[in-house]
Amino acid sequence: MASVILKRSRKKRLEKAHPWVYSNEIESTTGEPVPGQLVQILNHQQRYLATGYYNPKSQITVRVVSYPALEEMDLAFFMSRFQACLEHRNRFVKENAYRLVYGEADFLPGLIVDRFGDVLVLQLLTLAMDQRKDLIVQALVEVVGPQGIYERSDVSVREMEGLEQKKGPLYGTCPRHVTVKENGLSITVDIEEGQKTGYFFDQRENRASIEPLMTGWGGRSGISMQEVTRESGELAVVPTNSKGKEVTFPFWDGATVLECFSHTGSFTLHACKYGAKKVTCLDISEHAIESAKENVELNGFIERVEFVVADAFDYLRTQVKGVDERHKRAQGKADTSVPMTAGGGRTWDVVILDPPAFAKTKSAVPGAVRGYKDINLHGMKLVNEGGYLVTASCSYHMRPELFLDTIMDAAEDAGKILRLIEWRAAGKDHPQILGVDEGHYLKFAIFEVRSKK
Repeated sequence: MASVILKRSRKKRLEKAHPWVYSNEIESTTGEPVPGQLVQILNHQQRYLATGYYNPKSQITVRVVSYPALEEMDLAFFMSRFQACLEHRNRFVKENAYRLVYGEADFLPGLIVDRFGDVLVLQLLTLAMDQRKDLIVQALVEVVGPQGIYERSDVSVREMEGLEQKKGPLYGTCPRHVTVKENGLSITVDIEEGQKTGYFFDQRENRASIEPLMTGWGGRSGISMQEVTRESGELAVVPTNSKGKEVTFPFWDGATVLECFSHTGSFTLHACKYGAKKVTCLDISEHAIESAKENVELNGFIERVEFVVADAFDYLRTQVKGVDERHKRAQGKADTSVPMTAGGGRTWDVVILDPPAFAKTKSAVPGAVRGYKDINLHGMKLVNEGGYLVTASCSYHMRPELFLDTIMDAAEDAGKILRLIEWRAAGKDHPQILGVDEGHYLKFAIFEVRSKK
């Protein structure tokens, strides 16, 4: 087997379980390594460290697949790895929809497999995995026994490996839309045109974590539980308003919620499940909103959800402008003969911000900081006093400390005090190898929002 010999001066990341070898860490090669094939990785003393696959066209020239010596990634190799992936998910996820294979974290760099019930969606990101596509499909069929396998390798990162983007069925029957369960909710996923592989499983546990935020708001509207006498003479404890009239709306105690960047409406669904009174579901994509609407109807929540197709940045700014205008009018500092700004001035008990990655490269970080500050500043201004801001970032280059600092700067400018209630990362089907910072991409926080004045 050919070998890659590493420089003496390199950082010893490989010894700490980091699975990547960059081109500038390689001193020399022996045995004429072939792109996509396995090589031994040796230190400068030519001591064996690991086995990985090789691609000189990529800045990440070698990706580790095994620390014990490995001759080939054959059918038995993939079946063994997939079986281990399945056992991990079966232990931690009790539904049949999850990320089955998570690249480096499952010791299969360059390979993503998402499970949607009986359908698997496959994403091949590197030359070596692309070369072994048939073996991978065969191994998945043997281990999982799916109805169909669909490829979603339509991502630009493949071009860095010298590969074209591809998508299409690979095995069996692959319906475009599949319905799966998440936290007891029914969700229909478009595996052909949905973002990435169709759905974002990494927020499963985070979506469930909003449950305590969704009830306990009735008192703000003057509603409380009171004992009343029915016409039959029977005593009953029921919700009544400040005038003593019984409130019959079943979600009287629920929160008002705004979800921005809704995609398929996953946070909206969870908000409704946990008792929200009214949810505003917003996305810039009409296709995303149509998908969200279908999922809301599927779960019987349509009466409590309004859908908005709009740019989240513009929408948040418009609402804040309306709030500011209303405050000025209340203080007698505005010309009341002029009509108020149309469509602005709404606030919510809970505002949820789950945007796409703003920083896909290190050079994009300054712009991403401005973007995250903008949406969080305006978002927290729209949270009712003592309500909650739920905010996330899936940009790896936006490190956790920087994300929190950015939110803190936004709070200072907004005149808000934030109490951190919860801090989370990706779910259990997205394990992280300690020392591989690239796997620690998702930041998720819940803040209580209070005004300084």
